[in-house]
Amino acid sequence: MHTRLEIMIVEDDTVLARELAFSLEKWHYNVVLAERFDNILQEFIEKRPYMVLLDINLPCYDGFYWCSQLRQISKVPIIYISSRGDDQDKIMAIAQGGDDYVEKPFRMELLKAKIEAILRRTYEYKVRERIFLNAGLCFDSATQSLYVIQEKRVKRDNERSVFCGQAKEQEIDLTKSERRLFVRLVENKPDVVTRDELMMELWNTDEYVTDAALTTIISRLRTKLKTVCGEEVIFTKKGQGYFVQ
Repeated sequence: MHTRLEIMIVEDDTVLARELAFSLEKWHYNVVLAERFDNILQEFIEKRPYMVLLDINLPCYDGFYWCSQLRQISKVPIIYISSRGDDQDKIMAIAQGGDDYVEKPFRMELLKAKIEAILRRTYEYKVRERIFLNAGLCFDSATQSLYVIQEKRVKRDNERSVFCGQAKEQEIDLTKSERRLFVRLVENKPDVVTRDELMMELWNTDEYVTDAALTTIISRLRTKLKTVCGEEVIFTKKGQGYFVQ
């Protein structure tokens, strides 16, 4: 499940935190790094992540304390990442409300599998209705509406921009034909949908289109989405058809 969900990393080892952030972004997650270790709760409220990766050994208060604080206001999934491998620590982590425990050092593939499994269990209903696509797009299958997620970002000196605040969604205006074609592409993602299948999708609504008309609709839709997102959304599989990721 490659979704544009935000994951908050609460780790005071800056090298490990950046390594985790790099991997998570590569896996198509947005990442926010904890900065105020004396007030993790406030940062959590401001950043509103969908998951927290939480170390135990932290400045000011340990991870057990912050987990118990988070559990008072949220059921967001929490995975402990810690070098403390004692069974008592693991029991305490779960008792305080943690969902899983990964002992350092660990393979990134293991962490990825745990993240995906927990997100799938926690947000299965929500993700089934709201499908997160590449290019910052979100498709609401219940209303068949397409949104672009506009992230509020700030620049820090010469560093890259970072996520700050709550993302906003702007609906993308689609014609009836564009909507039907995009729905078909999303329902079959990441598989390829052939041109014949797309034409049949339109014919089923009594809207007869020619091969040239389909090319025009696809081209217009691609241009519209690229203008909004700044990157390609619909891809061509030469000789086969189209797909979205």
